[in-house]
Order: sequence, then C-alpha cells, then structure tokens
Amino acid sequence: MVTVNDIYQNEPRRVIFLIDSKSFFASVECVERMLNPLQAMLVVMSHQENDTGGLVLASSPMAKKVLGVSNVTRQKDVPDHPNLIKAQPRMNLYIQKNLAINDIYRQYVDDDHLLPYSIDESILDLTEFWHLFGDSPAEVARRIQRQVRAETGIYLSVGIGDSPVLAKLALDLGAKSDPHLLAEWHYEDVPDKLWPVTNFKKVWGIGSRTAKKLERWGIHSVGELAQTSPYLLRERLGLMGEQLFALAWGIDRASLGEAVKQGEKSYSNSQVLPRNYHHASEIAVVIKEMGDQVASRLRAHHEQASLVSLYLGYANTGVKFDHRTGLHQQMRVTPTNLSPDLMGHLMRIFEKHWDGDPVRYVGVAFSGLSSDEQVQLDLFESPKVNEHEHQLSQTIDQIRHQFGPGALMRAMSLEEGGTAIDRVGLVGGHNGGNAYE
Repeated sequence: MVTVNDIYQNEPRRVIFLIDSKSFFASVECVERMLNPLQAMLVVMSHQENDTGGLVLASSPMAKKVLGVSNVTRQKDVPDHPNLIKAQPRMNLYIQKNLAINDIYRQYVDDDHLLPYSIDESILDLTEFWHLFGDSPAEVARRIQRQVRAETGIYLSVGIGDSPVLAKLALDLGAKSDPHLLAEWHYEDVPDKLWPVTNFKKVWGIGSRTAKKLERWGIHSVGELAQTSPYLLRERLGLMGEQLFALAWGIDRASLGEAVKQGEKSYSNSQVLPRNYHHASEIAVVIKEMGDQVASRLRAHHEQASLVSLYLGYANTGVKFDHRTGLHQQMRVTPTNLSPDLMGHLMRIFEKHWDGDPVRYVGVAFSGLSSDEQVQLDLFESPKVNEHEHQLSQTIDQIRHQFGPGALMRAMSLEEGGTAIDRVGLVGGHNGGNAYE
C-alpha cells in the first residue's frame, strides 16, 4: 500500500493562497447599498423585466440560507420575501472591484506569483514573501482579509495549501464553511481532512459523470481513490486518471510563473435567451446575429475560420447544453471571415439538425484558424464579388469600431426574436451598468 511518506518525500512544499471573494457580485451590490454582505438578503438577477426570463447570477449568503436560492435559479422559482433585494447586474462595477482587490494582492506578491483565476478567485504563491508580512501564513491571510474588508467591504475566504490544488481543496472544503473563512491544509492533513470526503460533487476537478464512474467501480471516497492503483485509473480514464490520483493526494506541481499552454484557438460567443424560443425564424435571427458578431472579431484579428460550430441548449434543461439536452454540430468549410459566408454555414447546420425543441441557449464558435492574408478563391464565385464583400465588411467594422457596435445594425435585428440591439453595451453577456449609479 502507498504511504504518506512514500508520496510526499520528494514533493516541494510551497505556501499557496487561493482566495475567493465571497458571493462576489451580491457582496458588491450590498456594499454599494451600505449593507453587510453576510447579513443582507440580496440576489443579483438578470432580465428582471421578463417574468419568466430572470436568472439569479449571485445571491448573498443570507439569501441562500433563508430562501434556498442558488446561482442559475430562475426568477419564477425565487420565493417572495419582504426583505429581499433584487439587483440588476453591473458587470463594469464588478470588474472594477476585482481589479482593486487584485491590486491589494500585489502589495504582497509580484505579478509573476499572482494569478487571477476568475472574476472572484485569485491564486497567490507566497512561498518567498509571507515572512515579510507576519509570523505565519495564517496571520498573513488574516491581514489580507482585514485589508480587503476595510478598503472594499468584501469578505474573503482563504485556502492555504502546500500546493495549488491543496489550497483549492482547503478553500472549498474548509474555508468557505469556517467561521473565520480560513483553512490551512498541509500534506499531512490529507488523510484526516480530504480522504473522508464521500460526496465527489464537492471536490474540485471531479465532474458528475466521473463521480458516477468512480461509484460504479466501487470507489466511494477520496481516500479510496487515493489507494486505487494509478495504473488502473490511467487505463480506465486516460490522463484524467493520473490527475485524479494526484488530486486525491493533494499534489500539484504547476507553477504560477509557467506560461499557460493554450489549446486550439477559437472565437466564440453564447447567450441565454430572454425566453424560450419556439419558432425557427426567431432562433435563426439570433444565430445570424451572433455569427455576424464573431465574424467581425475574426476580421479584427486578421484571421479566418475553417470550422464552424453551433450549440443549442433546449428549454427547461438548464442554461447550458449537453449531448442529451441540446445540439452541438460542426461543419468544415472553406476558410473565410466574411459574415454572409459564416452566417450561411451556421444556418445550414441549424436547418439540418434542429429537431423543433424550444431553445433557451445559443452559442456559436469559429475555429480551424489561419491568416486572412491568403484567401482561397471559390471556383463558383467571381473574385470581384468576393472583393466587394471584403470591402463592405471592412467598412462596417470601421464604423462600429469608431462609433460603437450599435452604430450600424443589420435589419434582421429588428425582426421578432432579435437580441443584438438589447445586448449592445452588455459585458460578459450581462448588463454592464453604470459603475456608480
């Protein structure tokens, strides 16, 4: 049997902080209203003007506790409560607050040892720095918590670990439920704190499908996963099996200073529709609007795509799709970045594969990229026509760049179902808002 000493004797020990801004969007809205983020009843909800289309993006801890709401709860499922505040999202404000919080982190580490992981989480490697600010890593963490709370009003949860993944596990499984929002896990703590976990859904890095497979194979806890042969896990799950074995032991050798390896580059966009779309004509308008928008990004980067992908998530199955609850189809095409071409390809996919189910989520993606300096001519189309389309697209792009994306809209956006006009000014698919309204 593999022992703790066998596993950790050659593992580097670092001081990694994984910091989460607690209920970030909701907390920011509470602070703006001079309310305590831990005590106020508040949800951030998009599309509140639509009785059925509203979606909870974030909720305060008290709203979660009293009302049982969570992220992606729909407006119709949010219980009525006299003290509940429903805030419109203000993405620009949240981005500003995130930048301000990361600037505070930069008082403790340099940029090479700081990784903003998401809009509400950051990873700090304090191995070489923590002793400059306190007598222990936990003391430094409390100091950072107090400073961020004093300067921004936001509460922080902090997981401290000997590796990045151990810090993440400490954050999710320890700090978020700790009265002081702080947990420190070392390799020696893994058997007592990590291995007893039986709900794989709570463990970062283990998806629901993988959890079901592990259960089916007789693996019912993280401890049992840690004692499973890594060779067997590799045989059954490939590289993921090795990663799960390392996860079960809290091992992660990644360095924040290493360059992030990029997968195949693509340009994409997606949105949750304001209501269920039942008619092909309505869905088609949105698909073409999004295809036009992403095509303009291709042109801005002087690239063209040879692979077109369409994603549809069906209604009443959540806002995302999978292969059982939606559609995901691709098409290889002659490399292009012209809007009419790419919109046409998307429509061919839609018309061929859509089965008539109502749609609530739409996504498009263009990949298989190459430089647009070399254009492949179509034997069935006049070069003059192709050149005219390029010139027209460039003119449209220039107008939008100078005067904003809403300065020039296609007439189709005025048709039933169009969302492009309403989405002008959105950030990350949500209302950007006035940061200080």
